[in-house]
Order: sequence, then C-alpha cells, then structure tokens
Amino acid sequence: MLQNGDLNIMFLTTNGPGSASSSSDQENKSDDNFKNNYLDDYPKKNAEILSGQYGVNLLLVGISLMLALSNSESQVDKKDVLAFLVAVMLVQLFWMLWYIVKKKKHECPAPEKDIHAGTSWLRGGLTLLAILSLIMDAFHIGYFVGYEQCLSPVIGVFPAVHAVHTISQVYFIWVHVKDIIKTYENFERFGVIHAVFTNLLLWCNGVVTEADHVLQSYQKRQVDLGIGNMTLGNREPYCNCTTKACTIFLHSLYYLYPFNIEYHIFVSVILFVMWKNIGRTLEYQRKIKVVIRIAGIIIGPVMGLIAFSSSIGVLVMYIIQVGDSVEARESALNMFYCYGIIILFFMCTSGSIGLLIYRSENAPMDYSKIPSRKLDSELLFITATGSWLMSWCSIISVISTSTSPKYRWTSFFYSLLLIFEKYIQNLFIIESLHRKADNDEDEADGPITEIFSVSGGLTLSTNISLAPSFSGIINAAFESQERECASVKSDEENKKEEHIQNNRLSEESISLPQKSTKKLNKKRKIVKNIAIFLFMCNISLWILAAFGCRPQYDNGLEESTFGFSAWSTVVNIAMPLNLFYRMHSVASLFEVFLKV
Repeated sequence: MLQNGDLNIMFLTTNGPGSASSSSDQENKSDDNFKNNYLDDYPKKNAEILSGQYGVNLLLVGISLMLALSNSESQVDKKDVLAFLVAVMLVQLFWMLWYIVKKKKHECPAPEKDIHAGTSWLRGGLTLLAILSLIMDAFHIGYFVGYEQCLSPVIGVFPAVHAVHTISQVYFIWVHVKDIIKTYENFERFGVIHAVFTNLLLWCNGVVTEADHVLQSYQKRQVDLGIGNMTLGNREPYCNCTTKACTIFLHSLYYLYPFNIEYHIFVSVILFVMWKNIGRTLEYQRKIKVVIRIAGIIIGPVMGLIAFSSSIGVLVMYIIQVGDSVEARESALNMFYCYGIIILFFMCTSGSIGLLIYRSENAPMDYSKIPSRKLDSELLFITATGSWLMSWCSIISVISTSTSPKYRWTSFFYSLLLIFEKYIQNLFIIESLHRKADNDEDEADGPITEIFSVSGGLTLSTNISLAPSFSGIINAAFESQERECASVKSDEENKKEEHIQNNRLSEESISLPQKSTKKLNKKRKIVKNIAIFLFMCNISLWILAAFGCRPQYDNGLEESTFGFSAWSTVVNIAMPLNLFYRMHSVASLFEVFLKV
C-alpha cells in the first residue's frame, strides 16, 4: 500500500519477480479478509437482521388481522384492522418528528447524500400520487360524515390520520431520504424499517379492499347475466345517509384506490433504500448533469400516444359490454385479447431492437454498488412472477378446456406474448441501467485508463489500471467508528481533500482515442424512442388492469380448470404484483430515457 497524505492506493502486482508470496502470507491475508468481511461488520449485520425481523413480524400481524376479517363469522371487525393501522402510522409519525428535530438540533455538517436514492422526478411522481391519496382520504371522511350515526369512530379517524401521515411522509422523503445515517444507527434502523413495513401494511389494506370490490363487481355481473347462483352480501351501512353525496363518495373511492396502492408501495421501496444506506461508506460519486435532448424523438411518443388512446377506448368498451349480455361479453373479451396481442408484439419487437443495439455498441458496464439500482433489478424479476403465474395458468386452461369460445386462442397467444414481453423488457431495462452514462461530456473527457503520476513526489514505475474508476481509492476518514460531530467534521474535510486528489488524477490521466459520435447519436435516438414507447405502453397496460379490465375473472376458462376459490386466490395475489410491475417499469424506463 502506498500512502501520500490522505490518499491510499491499493494495488496487487501479479507478474514479475516480486509477485511470489508465501503460504503464510496468503493465510494472513485470508484471516484479514475474514475479519474485515465478517467480524468488523458483525454489529451492523446483527442490527439489520434484528430490525428486519421486527418489520416482517409487524407485517405478519397486520396480514393476520386482514385474513381474519375475510371470514364473515370471525370476531375481528374492520374497525380492529383500522385501529391497528392508525397505531403503526402514529408510531412512524413520532419517529419522523424525532428524526427531523434531531437533525435540526445538532449543529453538524450536512450529512452525506446518496445521489442515486430518490431522484427528483421520482419524488415528483410520488407527490402526485400522494395528492390523489389525499383526495381519497377526503372522500372517506365525507362518506363517514354521511353515515356517522352507524359507523365506528375509527372509520373516521383512519382517513384523518392517513392524511397527516401522507403529508408528513412526503415532506420527509423530499428532505431526508438521501441521508446516509451515521448516528444512532441501531435505533434509526428500527425507525426506518418500521416506516417501510407501515407502508406495506397500508398497501396490503388497499389491495384487499380493492380486490374485494372487484370480486363483488364480478359476482354481480354473473348474477345479472344469469350465469352464476351467488349470494351477494350487503356492504352498505344499516342507516340512512345524512347527506346527498354518499353515493358519489362511495363510487369515486374505487377509482382512487389504484393511485393510493401505488403510492404506498413506491414509498416502501424508497425508504428501503434509505434503510440499506444506514452506516454505508460511499464510494466516489460523480454527479452527471442530465441534459434532455428531444431532437429526433418522434416515433416513440407518437406510437405511445396511439397505444395510450387505444387503451382508453378498450377500457370504456370493455366496461360497457362485459356486463351487457353473454354475446357482448365474449366480444369484449376478444377485443381485449386482440388489442393485448398487438401492443405486446410491438413491445417485444422494440425491446429486442434495443438489445441488439446494445450488443452492437459493446459499451462498458457500470459495476459500482448502488443499492437503489440493485433493488430496481430485483423488483423487476420478483414482481414479474405474478403475471407469469397467471399467464401459465391461462395457457394450461386453454389447452385443457373442452369448450371453444371465440376468444380461446387469442387468450392463449396473449398469455404467451405476456411472458416473452416481460423477459425482453426486463433485460432491456436492466442492461440500460447498468451501462455507464453515455453523455457527450464523458466522451470529450475520455475514461481514466492509466495513471503514471499520482501526486507531487510520488511516481509509479508501473502503469496501474483502474477497472471501475476510482475503485482503488480508499477513504481513510471512514475507518474510524466515531459517531460524534467532531468526527463528522473531519470526515467532511477529508472528503474535500480526496475530491481534490481525484480531480488531480483525472487531469493526469491518458484518454483513449476519440470515436465518431455521429453513428452513436443515431442509436441513441432509437433507444430513446424505444424507452418512451415502452413507457407509454406500460402506463396503458396499468390503466387497463387497475380500472376494471380483468379478463382473468370474466372469461371463465381458468375458473373451470382451477375452481373459483383457487383461481380467485391466484388473481388476488398475482394482480397486485402485476400492477406494481407496470408502474415500476414506468419509473425505470423514464430513468433509462434520461440516462441514454
């Protein structure tokens, strides 16, 4: 290890006479690696496991209450579930207040920030979803006021507390979600993970309520068409409404539930990244200025708008025809599947073209450890399983059924294309996010490949190759475990000195020969058009599923194969994952559009 001031550069010489090392040295190195990887990180890992187990058990308590509520003969009532949710929201509110007051009270330097966590455009979209959730809370309060005589006070308290919780949480995310917490780490881990699982509980509550409404609507259609012999339960309060707007409030609520559901799941993901960042030692972060160029971005937005407007038309026609008659229902289902086949085919084609362009470029990949990017990739795979499960069940039901409605084979090809579409889109998004930023400014500067001089008075006779830029630079200031303000100030000063050294390295580096960017610019335009087209298509498919197009219930193929109970369970589990997948893909594709 060579030391010069606060700059440490580690390198391993693998060739030459000095490269041989004894077995005892290798054993000492392995022991050091074991201590660094396990023993030194043991308190942090132990705290992560403890806080994670607390969050999981908190979630399981809420799910247990919701499952008990699904049984009509259970002693658990809706007010019990809402009271539990109010309690966990109040705990999170107290923790956020404590965190904000603590940050303002201690006159320390500004905490380190993870520039990749909670980008401004993501927080802006989250704020829009929060506003729609506040409108939903207002409708809930109006509904409670109308039926105040026969409803529990908890039903009125819940939307009021939820509104305060939403406003406070959005403020917290805008101001503090990028913070790298280095003080009271163990306590803060429990606070952040409590916030994560509180939002997951609210997400589960919204999913259960919305799924129950969809199931009731399906059963009502079956009874109206004379297909099923089902008994519909009475969900209305046992008293008269004191206002004239109760019906409006009740019917409007279910159009706002999808936005509230997406709000809570996105907040839980953002706060989970904050939890992973607690106690983290940041690598060198280079903030890239994003410049949005729209020249040549025409085909993607036009085709995306066509897909979006078509989905609105399909949604309206489906809702009107699916409950009209048996013939109209079959026509609505066939129309939906034909539209889905067309849009999924174009999505598969465009994603494949994007992957081919990436293969032809052979651009470098970015292997830096970024928790938010790693979580994005994992969520794409995890949430895609919901749609894959429903698709494979549909394929099996089409093959095994003895009936042959006119939408039978369109349902088969739609399900098959849905599987391929998620395969291709996941690959396209993940590869796009893991490529290094391809800006013109980066091309002008050139990558850092070899370093001949490090600083004044220190010269290396051997060229040192840094595979990921600055990966060999160690911030020695973070080796201390002190958590007081004095140590934080010294960390800030050392970071400034390290940044000066990094700039000196980049000035003394050798650039690779410049390539012609004319051909790359054409490829960039194609990839940007693909990203914006897929962005609009995912919004279109999310709208269809979120606002009433559920052919999985209406076609009857899966129900005849798996039974109503088993199939409704599959849909109720897989559909929320599918909805989150679409919205998460929208966020990831917008990031791809900005990055290309």
